[in-house]
Amino acid sequence: MERIPILKMGPFLLVTIQVDLYDRLALNLENDLISMVSKTGARGVLIDISVVSIVDSFMGRILGNIASMSRIMDAETVVVGMQPAVAITLVELGLTLQGVHTALDVEKGMELLHDKIGLGLNSEQEEEGSDDSDE
Repeated sequence: MERIPILKMGPFLLVTIQVDLYDRLALNLENDLISMVSKTGARGVLIDISVVSIVDSFMGRILGNIASMSRIMDAETVVVGMQPAVAITLVELGLTLQGVHTALDVEKGMELLHDKIGLGLNSEQEEEGSDDSDE
């Protein structure tokens, strides 16, 4: 059975969807992702959909479900890399993706996740900088 890899990166889970999702694969991703949030105690989920060129109402609902379930489990969800055609389709379908934060790319998505859980990247960099000056 085909699965989409879920990587743990610090307090976050990273999912890069490299194929167009069909219904069974999307449902597996939803189940696997929520299980991983529970198992790892992840505080955020970043989903990169930059390769996804087709989206339908089912896929939109799956993204919303992932965000809702993750939030209940104290994790934020950010979707990054949305192509313009996908965004247009989601709006035309009337899907608002409640609870899903979006960012243009992975870097901005990680910054957003850090901000959402109170681990600002700038404060970490400042701390690292202050550590260097103490040495």
